[in-house]
Amino acid sequence: MKIYTRKGDEGQTSLIGGTRVSKAHMRIDAYGTVDELNSYIGWLRDLSGQAVSAGVLIEIQDRLFTIGSLLASDPVSSKMKLPELKESDVIFLEEEMDRLTKTCRK
Repeated sequence: MKIYTRKGDEGQTSLIGGTRVSKAHMRIDAYGTVDELNSYIGWLRDLSGQAVSAGVLIEIQDRLFTIGSLLASDPVSSKMKLPELKESDVIFLEEEMDRLTKTCRK
């Protein structure tokens, strides 16, 4: 399978579900930013060498993958079953941000 079509994309890309949007669309920017954050967290996890921190970072990455998949899909036309982001997930992320911010400021 080739990774190019030779048809051009005219500055458009597809969301999960097939909806075409501009590559400058805020959804594309948002899930690109989430993906970049996720890659940095993976890098930090590899550098930390601490099993406790690594476990928390894996949990954070899992939530970020969920957020990225939701941003990359069209909720109307996508038939794919995507993971849900629950209020408890948001609370977990907020609490970890607060905890890690305090740790870094010491």
